[in-house]
Amino acid sequence: MNELFAFGLLAFTSFFTLINPLGTMPIFMTMTAELNEQERTNTAKKASIVSFVTIVIFAFSGQLLFNFFGISVNSFRIVGGVIFFLMGMDMLQARLGKVKVKESEIKTYVNDISITPLAIPMICGPGALTNAIVLMEDANTIGLKIVLISTILLVITLTFIILYSSSKIIKFLGETGNNVMMRLMGLIVMVIAVEFFFSGLKPIIMEMIK
Repeated sequence: MNELFAFGLLAFTSFFTLINPLGTMPIFMTMTAELNEQERTNTAKKASIVSFVTIVIFAFSGQLLFNFFGISVNSFRIVGGVIFFLMGMDMLQARLGKVKVKESEIKTYVNDISITPLAIPMICGPGALTNAIVLMEDANTIGLKIVLISTILLVITLTFIILYSSSKIIKFLGETGNNVMMRLMGLIVMVIAVEFFFSGLKPIIMEMIK
């Protein structure tokens, strides 16, 4: 029982830190500012479901997929860094908030942003996917595997609740507040992007030098 609790605690703290729903929330708020509350909830729900399914798939078969396609986690980090940087650039110039979504295109827009970039790579980025692969390899009993999947589900549920609550924050801040927050978060996202990019690039360069 102690082993299950310790493993569950490790899984929860690592996944919550890596997924970082509080960090994802400002980007979610920015990208869904033009949607109504129901559409924003649907976006959060779909992003959460896609994230959960993706993490579970990688937990069970991630190492095989990486080996089969010859993909390294470091390459995944570099691509994630580029995506984050471009997103941060748009946020810094307040371009994301100015996107007006036509009523006929709302469903397509919700489907697009809920999968990329919200689910992948914002919620289940390289860190979360790598963590899932490593912890699944450590989970050598059925009990530990059940604890791992349950913990992933718990963290994703908390992520949905946090994103869902962003509707109230959007109303509270108003348009000016949203623009200020978007620019600040754009700067932070660009810094995170640089960290992602070089954390993936450094091991590759070191390998090339060897």
